[in-house]
Amino acid sequence: MACAEPPLSGINLAGGEFNSGRKPGIFGKDYIYPDTRTAAPFVAMGMKIVRVPILWERIQPVPLQPLSAAEQARLDKVVAILAPFRIIILDIHNYGANGGQRLDQSPDGSAKLADLWRRLAEHYRGNRQVAFGLMNEPNGMAPARWRSMVDESVVAIRKAGARNMLFVPGSNWTGAHSWIAGGRASNAAAFQHFRDPAGNYAIEMHQYLDSDSSGMKAQCEAPPVIQRRMEAATKWLRDNRHKGFLGEFGAPANAACLDSLDALLKHLDANADVWMGWAYWAGGPWWGANYPMSLQPVQGKARPQAAIVAKYSQTGAAR
Repeated sequence: MACAEPPLSGINLAGGEFNSGRKPGIFGKDYIYPDTRTAAPFVAMGMKIVRVPILWERIQPVPLQPLSAAEQARLDKVVAILAPFRIIILDIHNYGANGGQRLDQSPDGSAKLADLWRRLAEHYRGNRQVAFGLMNEPNGMAPARWRSMVDESVVAIRKAGARNMLFVPGSNWTGAHSWIAGGRASNAAAFQHFRDPAGNYAIEMHQYLDSDSSGMKAQCEAPPVIQRRMEAATKWLRDNRHKGFLGEFGAPANAACLDSLDALLKHLDANADVWMGWAYWAGGPWWGANYPMSLQPVQGKARPQAAIVAKYSQTGAAR
């Protein structure tokens, strides 16, 4: 049997979601999008995917109403800047909420999300390089309820004539480690039979390396633990004939975390038949020197994590 191609490597370029309490906020003061200089190190690393966080309330200030023309123009500029990547994911970075209210607690929450994606789909359907990240880390709602919202948005996108790739998360922060947890109430059960009419999607999961998988701690679990965290999700993808995308993961620069980072990327590479790609968290122009998981070079100097990430970006594996 022929070996699968290595997963497509990628980076999150954060900034568009910053200062989410300031809506819509002031561009260049409260939030920022990547420019050519920000993206260049990752293009040079051989990355093919870029995930761009966007705050819903900035691109669509009023639900069920037209998109902001000014914000749409900014996003169009970002898409043009990021053209060296193969896939540009527009990631609605709202955690399953809008205006501070969870979508499942709003009587028209599902319709609001579908309307947003219909409008974005109509705008970007002519550019297949642009992909649609339906929602960053939905949480607090039952996976089955979230699945119904996903279905409504997918229908809206495809009815708009867009065949762009979709990145489909589960609920519960879309954690790989917890994907099968909860039995019939799990993401695994809710998305087992998910299908996209266009057949152009990946199931998006996230996985951090610390003890609670939050990405908030300086210490990481050992490589065997990371391997075990991923095994059930990987098996589920394979058993149900889905492709997976690890949309967020990252590591502080200490030696133990770097070992765990290598173990995670090695797992994805070894299971390239189901993992189509990944995106490290994170790069971006505003991180500075102190954010422990940043991959953005500082004054031209690469971060310690870059050697490991680059190894898998350029060759697919350390074979």
